[in-house]
Amino acid sequence: MSSELLVDVGDDSATAQLGQLKLTTIEDQQWPADESFLSKSETDVSQQFDASSPHLPWDHPFYDIARHQIIEVAGDDNFGRKVIVFNACRMPPQHQLDHHKLLMYLKGTLDQYVESDYTVIYFHHGVTSENKPSLSWLWDAYREFDRKYKKNIKALYIVHPTMFVKTVLILFKPIISFKFGRKINYVSYLSELEDVVKCDQLVIPSRVREYDNKLRASLKPTTQPPMSPPHSPPLPSQVFGVPLTLLRQRDPDGDPVPVVMRDTVDFLSEQGLEIEGIFRRSANVTLVKEVQLRYNSGATVNFREMEDVHLAAVILKTFLRELPEPLLTYQLYNDIVNFASVSSESQVTVMKTLVESLPEENYASLRYLITFLAQVSANSEVNKMTNSNLAVVFGPNLLWGRDNAMSLSAIGPINNFTRTLLDQQHLVFA
Repeated sequence: MSSELLVDVGDDSATAQLGQLKLTTIEDQQWPADESFLSKSETDVSQQFDASSPHLPWDHPFYDIARHQIIEVAGDDNFGRKVIVFNACRMPPQHQLDHHKLLMYLKGTLDQYVESDYTVIYFHHGVTSENKPSLSWLWDAYREFDRKYKKNIKALYIVHPTMFVKTVLILFKPIISFKFGRKINYVSYLSELEDVVKCDQLVIPSRVREYDNKLRASLKPTTQPPMSPPHSPPLPSQVFGVPLTLLRQRDPDGDPVPVVMRDTVDFLSEQGLEIEGIFRRSANVTLVKEVQLRYNSGATVNFREMEDVHLAAVILKTFLRELPEPLLTYQLYNDIVNFASVSSESQVTVMKTLVESLPEENYASLRYLITFLAQVSANSEVNKMTNSNLAVVFGPNLLWGRDNAMSLSAIGPINNFTRTLLDQQHLVFA
């Protein structure tokens, strides 16, 4: 992986719709025949949608952009930052795509995350003479993305860069800041992304994977890049990536709330409630790995000795994201994605029924977490973390599909469910 200079990635009636940005159901979309990224499990969001679905209707101004799934959100990276993925191979020919709308749609997606640290991964393979954007569009995009978008983007990874990309960079080099240029990284092979994000959580288009395999096959054996590391067998005292039921069995007191959650929440309750942007900042990846190793080795972790609020916050989010099954469980996936169709008068009752159907360990951990987040939100005038902001951060860490990725078609409903849970937690957990 190399770091080189790259370009940063009108107000009309379509722009006014961005606040309602949500996508169409899978069954309404036209997918390329060779794409294998759709979940075949109960997590398919096409199963239970009706006319009151929160997803984009066919007559929405951004329907024609959203249906291609060019842009996706893929949880958090290894640093605790949200990951935005741009799939160039899913862009249709130029005459079939309104590039101005694509730009507005991208801005609408980023607007949900630019107040937090975030990462962008751009899969370049699939750009052809038919679908590549014009230089004038790239220039418009550069001018459109102001400091608001550039400030908290911590890295932009260009996967499988070509001479076209490098030529564009040379053309734009005189107008790109040195500071932003340092955030750009070329990624030659998918295995190199493992240092940044777990590739299992990315729904990488099949044609991108096939191209990566061809690149590997064309190399001499002595120059082969390393394959993605195999999953290590769990340690006897493993904590991260272990089912909640097993963690409870191992706990000396049989506590249903895992020790990582207790440690991080206790520390953050004492020292993090008045920290502006708590849960929005990333942490040193080396320290994150060290803390994970200590927990997985059975050692005691004392966050008070480290005095790093953002480290504890990232560890909490990482623990939730690495659970083998999300805290809200796959069983509730469709109910939660379709929750917006529940009438406002019935939402508390339905939500209470849903969370009370969770396994005991999940229910206890969820209640423990939400009660703490309510304390964080109560200090939002200082820390700027309202229920809506907390929902954007924690929604993708509480629920995801069996394929691990978080498509934009589901992230809005999941975040809305999380926000409602925070708003009504005093009634739901009464």
